[in-house]
Amino acid sequence: MATDTLTKDPGGSAVLRRVLLDNGALSALVLLVAAMSLLSGDFLTTGNLLNVGVQAAVTAILAFGVTFVIVAAGIDLSVGSVAALSATVLAWSATSQGLPVWIAVLLAVATGIACGLVSGALVSFGKLPPFIATLAMLSVGRGLALVISQGSPIPIPDSMSGLGDTIGGWLPIPVLVMIGMGLITAGVLGRTYAGRAMYAIGGNEEAARLSGIRVTRQKLVIYALSGGFAAVAGIVLASRLSSAQPQAAVGYELDAIAAVVIGGASLSGGVGKASGTLIGALILAVLRNGLNLLEVSPFWQQVVIGVVIALAVLLDTVRRRAGAGPGAPGAAAGGSGGGRKKAVNAGKFALAAVVVAAIAFGASVWRSGSSGGTSTKVGLSVSTLNNPFFVQLKAGAQEEAKRAGVSLTVTDAQNDASQQANQIQNFTSQNMKSIIINPVDSDAAGPSVRAAGKAGIPVLAADRGVNKAKIATLVASDNITGGKLAAKTLAERLGKKGTILVLQGTPGTSASRERGKGFTEGLKAYPDIKVVGKQTADFDRAKGLDVTTNLLQGHPGIDGIFAENDEMALGAVKALGSKAGKSVDVVGFDGTPDGLKAVENGTLAATVAQQPKELGRMVVRNAVKAAKGQKIDGTVKVPVKVVTAK
Repeated sequence: MATDTLTKDPGGSAVLRRVLLDNGALSALVLLVAAMSLLSGDFLTTGNLLNVGVQAAVTAILAFGVTFVIVAAGIDLSVGSVAALSATVLAWSATSQGLPVWIAVLLAVATGIACGLVSGALVSFGKLPPFIATLAMLSVGRGLALVISQGSPIPIPDSMSGLGDTIGGWLPIPVLVMIGMGLITAGVLGRTYAGRAMYAIGGNEEAARLSGIRVTRQKLVIYALSGGFAAVAGIVLASRLSSAQPQAAVGYELDAIAAVVIGGASLSGGVGKASGTLIGALILAVLRNGLNLLEVSPFWQQVVIGVVIALAVLLDTVRRRAGAGPGAPGAAAGGSGGGRKKAVNAGKFALAAVVVAAIAFGASVWRSGSSGGTSTKVGLSVSTLNNPFFVQLKAGAQEEAKRAGVSLTVTDAQNDASQQANQIQNFTSQNMKSIIINPVDSDAAGPSVRAAGKAGIPVLAADRGVNKAKIATLVASDNITGGKLAAKTLAERLGKKGTILVLQGTPGTSASRERGKGFTEGLKAYPDIKVVGKQTADFDRAKGLDVTTNLLQGHPGIDGIFAENDEMALGAVKALGSKAGKSVDVVGFDGTPDGLKAVENGTLAATVAQQPKELGRMVVRNAVKAAKGQKIDGTVKVPVKVVTAK
């Protein structure tokens, strides 16, 4: 994707035209920005463009590291897990162990490099395919992050939180770090022996070996670089969220690979540039940001991103078939010859399709939860819409918004604290009159909520609180009382004695913390009931099934199970099989339709029923009041009650 030198045409416009034509990804980015600017008046503002840069930073830094691997015809699936592990090591060593911050940072970077060296050794000496070696490291890295953190987020020192802030109140530090890492990547690829070796190995590994390149040693260097860059990305991500999340960056390796390929690199190796990778990361960030601003349904957003990635890989395939084979850095250049011209033309068609897809979705796709034509705009960021409770919360919120005549934009954070921070930033750029957040993590939500508060936008929390940030109100079920009711109900079902298991929700969330606290306090009245096993299942039914199955291996004779939500309870019921409701009593929490049906059928002993629809209605009602400057209570509790078969 390098450009030809123009010696005859002195016109600046001609140079710009040639640059755009010879750099397909750059052309796509320019057209995409133009399209989003026309479709949304909030897009082309200084604040929002800086948001795009911040939102692209972590993916771009990860992608720079992956660029080294892909240029050398490898793959690295572990970078997301390595980023989370490195951030966890940083927070743990600085907070729990009391080490100076600079030493903690060095340990975090060393952790990433060590993970990369292990992957490189498995590939070089163990002769494992890169896919398998890095897939193994993906699991190991994530597991170690959970072991070190015990499954809970760890706050990072205030001095490190500053890395996620701005300079002069407007220039984001993550953007500067991204640019710096991009320059390092460009320097390594274009001006070092290691960079030339990467292109040679990716072009033809055997030829590189015969030419005197120590391929084994170079692969160690390549994967070590990828791990080191992942560590830097993890540090930046933790700084943005003011905490190290052991479950952070899940799936980010796929975004990183997509950014590299969209930027023009070949999965066959030998082709790739730092500038292309940066453009690829920006394209993904612009798409997500623009689609959020256009209020496109979060489900359709996933479709759009998938289409873009598929087209990028298709472009790579067409380009290689047309004769743009892998080679040295210059192999990505426009060049001359029929095969090269065909490749360029194929690129134009594919990139045009990307832009047309974005414009079509932005202009015509149904906009999630928008009432349209109203003056009051409210944003709602839900932690996940892959949970019946939050689907009902969303439905209640939309019903109240329609009744009140306000425009409600709903986004799905997909249980990703970083993605939710991006969504709150986007709401701030749109000048929402008020913002509602159902936090993925109470600590990680703090920085973005504080930023919205500085912009003068009231923020309300739904179901879960926000730590270290001022909110207008918290609208939530009385989780502590609900936990006590669950303990009393289960104890009476068991005759006030027996052994039980506890399935905990997502670590760090106020809902899990309060329900667990209430249950523990309620259980103190029943000393003959013993908790013999306690594990996190992240409010997820599948995880509830797996965790219960595993716990039953060590505790086959348990008498009861308390799950902090109905989804995990239903997973436990599935794991128990015929024992559920007969020899083992299971108590859930939420009162979802599936949970109530299980109570009616007798497989679930009871559920502490919340009113998610009413919660959604109440939080929107209060958001409208906050938007109008009316006084609202600091805490609004939605009543809960125990539901049994009777």
